[in-house]
Amino acid sequence: MILGGSKKEVIENIKNAVNAGTFNVKVEVGDPVIDDVKRKKILGKYVKQRNEIPYHYRNMLARRIVDIVTFGVNINTKVIGIEKIKGIKSGAVITSNHFNPVDTTIVRHGMRKIHRNRMFIVSQDTNFAMKGIIGFLMRYADEIPISKDREYMDKHFHRTLNNLLVNKKEFVLIYPEQEMWLNYRKPRNLKRGAYFYAAKFNVPIISCFVEMIDKDSADTEEFNKVKYVLHILDPIYPDPEKSDRENSVIMMQKDYEQKKSAYEEAYGKKLDYTFDYSDIAGWRVQEK
Repeated sequence: MILGGSKKEVIENIKNAVNAGTFNVKVEVGDPVIDDVKRKKILGKYVKQRNEIPYHYRNMLARRIVDIVTFGVNINTKVIGIEKIKGIKSGAVITSNHFNPVDTTIVRHGMRKIHRNRMFIVSQDTNFAMKGIIGFLMRYADEIPISKDREYMDKHFHRTLNNLLVNKKEFVLIYPEQEMWLNYRKPRNLKRGAYFYAAKFNVPIISCFVEMIDKDSADTEEFNKVKYVLHILDPIYPDPEKSDRENSVIMMQKDYEQKKSAYEEAYGKKLDYTFDYSDIAGWRVQEK
């Protein structure tokens, strides 16, 4: 599902970032930009309203909307490897490739196969400044802002993850690629944060990779429709004999290797980072 207008500039940004070897940079255009004052206001409101009654009503509404979207997006989505995580009774950090505003629904669809009907998502604080229905879902559909504001991270973010992962044994989706790259098929370099939190709170990583298969029918003038295959890979556990930092590095490296192998098996070719427009799933525009 492609949201918004023309994506030619976004695709060119992806091409330029690949050629520069910068795999975690922002490529989207028109995303909200906030200063420190606005950031503190957004984070303060998030923290405050979670204890207020209106938040819980809006949360229920937002979750119902997400349920409908999840069903619509994933009518034809295939899930492979669900048996690998059926035995997980603790909380867990989920990782996956990040390529579309609705890719969270693909992971959510997979987790429901083991009756995990609620999933929390870590998202950049700038997303909480979005307008319209997307902004509403960001603020109320179990999203947790991550921020460069150190006070918020130390005081609230860590406490929220501890409560969800340890006390409530929930699943939390964290995208280690950081920025979304629209319909980019290849797994990208990973950042260490997701693995640090898994190690810190002694929970496994549920390693996922989403394969995208082009369909013949058009979605927009620039894209064909795409169907998805969610590959659930081997869960990755922290080693109690190692430090949080050591575990985070080892777990990150293992997760990348699993995603790389999943890509190579799904697409039948070795992973390299030479850009080709076929790397963009569904892309219809002929480029010279």
